[in-house]
Amino acid sequence: MPERVQPDVANAVFKAYDVRGTVPDQIDENLARLAGRAFVHVVGASHVVVGHDMRPSSPALSGAFADGATEAGADVTMIGLASTDELYFASGHLGLPGAMFTASHNPAQYNGIKLCRANAVPVGAETGLDEIRDLVISGAAPIAEVAGSISETDVLEAYAAHLLGLAPVVGRRLTIVADAGNGMAGHTAPAVFGRLGEEAVELIPMYFELDGTFPNHEANPLDSTTLVDLQAKVRETGADAGLAFDGDADRCFLVDEKGEVVNPSAITALIAERALAKEPGATIIHNLITSRAVPEIVTELGGTPVRTRVGHSYIKAVMAESEAVFGGEHSGHFYFRDFWRADSGMLAALHVLGALAKTDEPLSQLLASYARYPMSGEINSTVPDQAATVAEIEKTYAERDGVTVDKLDGLTLSHADWTVNVRASNTEPLLRLNAEGKDILTMERVRDEALAIIRKTLPSERRN
Repeated sequence: MPERVQPDVANAVFKAYDVRGTVPDQIDENLARLAGRAFVHVVGASHVVVGHDMRPSSPALSGAFADGATEAGADVTMIGLASTDELYFASGHLGLPGAMFTASHNPAQYNGIKLCRANAVPVGAETGLDEIRDLVISGAAPIAEVAGSISETDVLEAYAAHLLGLAPVVGRRLTIVADAGNGMAGHTAPAVFGRLGEEAVELIPMYFELDGTFPNHEANPLDSTTLVDLQAKVRETGADAGLAFDGDADRCFLVDEKGEVVNPSAITALIAERALAKEPGATIIHNLITSRAVPEIVTELGGTPVRTRVGHSYIKAVMAESEAVFGGEHSGHFYFRDFWRADSGMLAALHVLGALAKTDEPLSQLLASYARYPMSGEINSTVPDQAATVAEIEKTYAERDGVTVDKLDGLTLSHADWTVNVRASNTEPLLRLNAEGKDILTMERVRDEALAIIRKTLPSERRN
């Protein structure tokens, strides 16, 4: 059996904060086994917990990882089918480092690994992932004299109980449509909503059958085309809200009673207000693409907003440093101090439903005060020379009156009336554009001007 992975392959799949690639040409059982052995060595683990999603390749890959971990001398607890936030729960609940086999929203031919230390502390490029990659390339991770053992346990019910303890849904009865996209929310949502009971929530399921080939649509709610079925079902049934989960169910997007997509920044602001009601003056994290309404609202409520770059490993680190109680990202990731600072789409959804159940207002009205400024949403473009394109955008805007330049993550250009951010993806060969304006005309003007620069040398373009 091969004892190393070719450098070009390992360098391609080890990203900034996870491992991701196509199966089996990039990610196979050999890579997974070597990654398991290296992971145990790098984090100094004597026991790890492993979960996997519903992709056809996931059981074999997670099993190979477990074999590698036992070769390094660690015991392994397998939790089987799980959402990513369920694996984070297991890591915190059991106090163990963890590995989750998933490629999140990527198409069926992909798979990957999300790694964390005990209590869901993330492992990224700067905190161990590069070391693991190097050991996978060299095959030099040591093999223990005594192998570890593998056992199985089920944490689904404990996970559901924990979430509902953090965000109970009490008040009027709600009708909710949930689109799992054939992903792992089809596994977790019945457990969570089943504990609530039909007297609290009528759940209308869509695509709950676990199927890693994604026969109905990609499990990527950032792509508006994947929300069309959910929007139609909410309107058809007169539901109070719709929930759209990505493939590993760590992200959740909402649709209001009109079938309109809710801006994740509005969800961030709502949950921030709930958090600040419990802990006045607390710190709230928001990434730099979140609407400027979020820090405005947090400040107005007496909280302390802290801005960070995009990406879960960065946000969790800043949360730990600042002792923040909550953090939100534009991409539908929401982080909770009381959930080991990990992200959970289901917990975010429960917070919104909990707020909705306590009012007679429809969801659109409940969230109206949190959505102050029009936003473009993320527009993704494949660009041959990302650095040159970003430099041209900076040159175009930077010398204009009232414009400030920030390079915390990509390029952020701010004006009293608008904000534009352009940054390279950490996981795909894309340039991402986000624009916001004081009104719709302002937003569209700065969006279209930046897009015109991006598209000058554009061989192909994808807009989500």
